[in-house]
Amino acid sequence: MSPKIAPAPAPAAVAAQEAKPVGDERLANISLLHRALRRPEIGALLAAIVVAIFFWSQNGLFLQLDGIANWTDVAATIGIPAVAVAMLMIGGEFDLSAGVITGSAGLAMGILATEVGMNIWLAIVITLIAAAGIGFLNGYMVMRTKLPSFIVTLATFFILQGVNLGVTKAITNQVSVTGLDAAAGYDSAKSIFGGTFWAPHDFQITLLWWLAITAIATWTLTRTRVGNWIFGVGGDANAARNVGVPVVQVKVTLFVMTSFVSALTGIMIALRLASTQAGQGVGDEFQYIIAAVVGGCVLTGGFGSAVGAALGATIIGMAFIGIQFSGWNTDWRFLFLGVILLIAVLVNTYIRKRAEGVRG
Repeated sequence: MSPKIAPAPAPAAVAAQEAKPVGDERLANISLLHRALRRPEIGALLAAIVVAIFFWSQNGLFLQLDGIANWTDVAATIGIPAVAVAMLMIGGEFDLSAGVITGSAGLAMGILATEVGMNIWLAIVITLIAAAGIGFLNGYMVMRTKLPSFIVTLATFFILQGVNLGVTKAITNQVSVTGLDAAAGYDSAKSIFGGTFWAPHDFQITLLWWLAITAIATWTLTRTRVGNWIFGVGGDANAARNVGVPVVQVKVTLFVMTSFVSALTGIMIALRLASTQAGQGVGDEFQYIIAAVVGGCVLTGGFGSAVGAALGATIIGMAFIGIQFSGWNTDWRFLFLGVILLIAVLVNTYIRKRAEGVRG
């Protein structure tokens, strides 16, 4: 008996099999939840929602436009430098001088405008160039000496703090600079860097700068080769160097950017108040780092996002104003910062492990 021969498949069936797309099996089994957990900012987003609901339950004004204008003001002045600090942390480095640079920038601009008589726009340009130079020196020293960045920038912190106090007092006979509103060009500069919009709620213009800087940083990290380089040098600098990434240039540029953006924040604050103090910004560097860590950055580098840092700053801003709206003692904000920092480290460590190894 001759063996039976199976009938050949119909041409339409063959065509259907050939046309069927074959996906990456590593992605096919990953659920939407697991994909969400792989986002570094997911923890900060959930925390921001919880914090907003909590303080809204304490005071209904918290989520009204006037209340939002209050806490976004605080969040923006923290969030602008925090985004830059987050990018530096993703690149595997720290900058403990970011806070004091905000004060240095305000003082430098103020002295040039009030004591030297310089147009305030020229004073702003010179101040930003000087800040970029400080960032370059920080980055160069870190890369040249191989010392930990927190040591180098801590030294810069103390140097600038001493200069702020000593030089300001020597020139003005006090530890502050006032009278910026009498300088040439002040009104136009304030309208761009220190003004308000959306009357009568009076949102600060720093909010728009914050959103713009966050958007640019996010685009850089997620859509450009430079963003890949930043993640690469933070994850494994030697491996990145072996595949042609200019490690030194990337890290030095990140330090320059951090100092530049921090100085821009100091200029915004000084223009808004028409004055500045020698102690302005001291200690704020920890808030920038906390915002970045809450937003998903890890201390070892190579992981994080600019959006996460912005959300971290939002949580801090909501906490500072929410505590006031609730009628609590404002000293509790420091306890809050410590608690959210600890929780953020634990949550972000879990999320990172999921990002590196979970399959649904």
